[in-house]
Amino acid sequence: MTTAGEQRGRDTAPLLERESELEAIERSLDGLCGTSPDGGLTARQGGVIGFAGPAGVGKTTLLKRLRRLARERGCTVLCASGGEQERQVPFHVMRQFVQPVFAAMPEDERRQILGDWYDIVAPATGLSAPKPGASPDPQGVRDGLDWVVTNLSVRNGPVVLTLDDVHWADPESLAWLTAFASRAAELGMLIAVACRPDELPREAMRLHALVARDRTLAHELSPLTSAAVSSIIRTTLGQNADELFCRECWAITGGNPYEVVELTEKGRRRGLVPREESIPQLRDLASAVKGKGLIERLEQLGPSASRLAWAAAVVGSGVPAGIVGTVAALGDSPLAEAAALLDKARILQITDSRTEGERVVEFHHPLIATAVYTSIPHGVRVGMHGMAATALVDAGLGATAAARHILELHPEGDPWVVQQLRRAARDSLSAGAPDAARRYLARALREPPDIEDRAQVLFELGSANLPHEPATTVNQLRAALEEPKIDPDLREAVTYRLAQALAHTGQMEQATGLLAEEAGNTTSARTRLRMQAEQFKWNAVNAADPDAPGRSRLLSQFARHVTGRDLAERHILGLRAWDIVMRGEPVAQSLHYAERALHGGMSWTDQDFGFEVPAVVALTLMYCDQPGRAEELFHEGIAEFEAKGWRGAHLSFAYTLLGYIRYRRGRLAEAEDFVRSGLQIADRVDRGIPAQLYAIGTLIETLLARGRTDEAQSIADRYRFGEENPKTVVYPDPQAVRGRLLLAGGRTDEAVQQLTAVGRRLRQRGAHNPAWSP
Repeated sequence: MTTAGEQRGRDTAPLLERESELEAIERSLDGLCGTSPDGGLTARQGGVIGFAGPAGVGKTTLLKRLRRLARERGCTVLCASGGEQERQVPFHVMRQFVQPVFAAMPEDERRQILGDWYDIVAPATGLSAPKPGASPDPQGVRDGLDWVVTNLSVRNGPVVLTLDDVHWADPESLAWLTAFASRAAELGMLIAVACRPDELPREAMRLHALVARDRTLAHELSPLTSAAVSSIIRTTLGQNADELFCRECWAITGGNPYEVVELTEKGRRRGLVPREESIPQLRDLASAVKGKGLIERLEQLGPSASRLAWAAAVVGSGVPAGIVGTVAALGDSPLAEAAALLDKARILQITDSRTEGERVVEFHHPLIATAVYTSIPHGVRVGMHGMAATALVDAGLGATAAARHILELHPEGDPWVVQQLRRAARDSLSAGAPDAARRYLARALREPPDIEDRAQVLFELGSANLPHEPATTVNQLRAALEEPKIDPDLREAVTYRLAQALAHTGQMEQATGLLAEEAGNTTSARTRLRMQAEQFKWNAVNAADPDAPGRSRLLSQFARHVTGRDLAERHILGLRAWDIVMRGEPVAQSLHYAERALHGGMSWTDQDFGFEVPAVVALTLMYCDQPGRAEELFHEGIAEFEAKGWRGAHLSFAYTLLGYIRYRRGRLAEAEDFVRSGLQIADRVDRGIPAQLYAIGTLIETLLARGRTDEAQSIADRYRFGEENPKTVVYPDPQAVRGRLLLAGGRTDEAVQQLTAVGRRLRQRGAHNPAWSP
């Protein structure tokens, strides 16, 4: 085994031809710790520093040196590495950052630091089990991680965060770090990253660009010169090494530091004399450093050592040695013997875990792990992934830990595989990693599941896809409805979700038609009423509804006969209250229905019912001259969204509409602040979503009211606002907003033409209230 003394020696050994990088590290730490060149104290300065280059060029060594120097200065160090086999494990990197810090804390201190974010962040970082039914959106989890790391920076600063092998980082952690890194300077925090630029995924390009902006902080590492290689050889093999031997070593390795060090260390152990006549032996040793020669050397160590190396390459880094031994089919004694052989051969070692005090297996270098993994015969590799999945579940590490191995298996119709993938998907959704959930469910569908479970898997996959690929969701949920063995309760749930997907893709008439068809097929009166409520909801936002007045009359009839005893009835009452506002009917009638809708409560975060009806009830109160109560409802909605970790489109709507209420009350500066917050959130989610349209229109109206016409026009141009008619009812109406922009710009004739067209369209819908759309 590698001793602590040997490891310290490696960490403190001089690094040749890396003077500029070491100087940059020292400068960065001086700035972080508030130390000026003359020894005085200054304000803490943070930032991002990066090292890039091919494998083995010394990036990891520089990060190790940075961490050691940071700890010597009293810094808190958070460190992680991307893993070639762990790229599909959500938040794999993030857990490495925070778990060692929090593992040493008592639970009450941990909760104090995480604060209100505990239920959102703890599952993502592995500090607690996922909560059933929780589904924070990715932005909510990223905001929570911002809070956690910022809080650590304040409490435990100065903080140094290092990420090695960025090119192998999981997408969820990478998305967080890319957004957070731009704040490093203002937080007085140092972030250091290392990558192979030729292997960077698309998600990492923004982070790479952020580092590359400052040439003093972006370091592209070069191979060592022949002089540096000669120095290493003479230090390791003796000062009498001749020049021909040294130049041959440089030529064989290409000046790659890792290969030079490995080759000279093997030469030292073999007693190689560094003279010209030893060059043939040097070449033989070099062939065993990497590639085919490395694998041949591994095979020479015996079957137990080979199996352990294979198992370690399959299972990945940071996994307890006992699990690796199980996959390798080795008991404790053979495991220890094989590990000793592999450590002596500088292939892998068993070392202490950073988090739980367990012994884990780690390769000496990622290059070795890659070479070993690719050398495993395909059939054996697949079988070992299956053994790894079973061992991880049996060890209590959960379905998510096993899922990445299951993804490597051939589909065989195994119910256990489907069960584990569905569990992993649920855990991933609870941790705010929907992309991972979609991968797991898509694979479960290919297994395939038993015919009794197929509709449920399609429903879960379609639901996971809804926020990202609603068109795909439509196909999957239609397939679920066509399954012959679909449970009636599941059929009802699929119908609501499919109608939602159709509405989100602009297929309003198909959505309401589906609900009408399924309502006609059900034997349950409560189900029919619920489906009617859903029809009313989607008709209310259908800009092309051919019979809006007729549907209004039908809604009025339903509202007169329901009591509000459940959420479906309360939604009908709330929609009737809003319909009265749209049509300019008496205020007292609208308030009557709004009060009945609110009696008994409404949830803003019920995924089956949506947030649309609570929002329009709040707006109803505003149009009925009760803006204070309307604001209270929106504040309740914001609190619900934030508690659930919903910090995307839902929160954007809430801030925008809260700003609109302030606009209506004449508090324009406050209105602008709220609406800009809503637009900023919507921009982070996606371009062209309804939440963004609401925010843009309301911001333009607010700017016009403040007399800032040019700025309002600039916003409209930047987002190409109003160039297309929306398929859903959007307020402010984009065409109407463009008309008011034309009017403010003095183009009266064009404005009249534009606004007349809008008025004609609104009259067709029976929307006669000028307070709603002047």
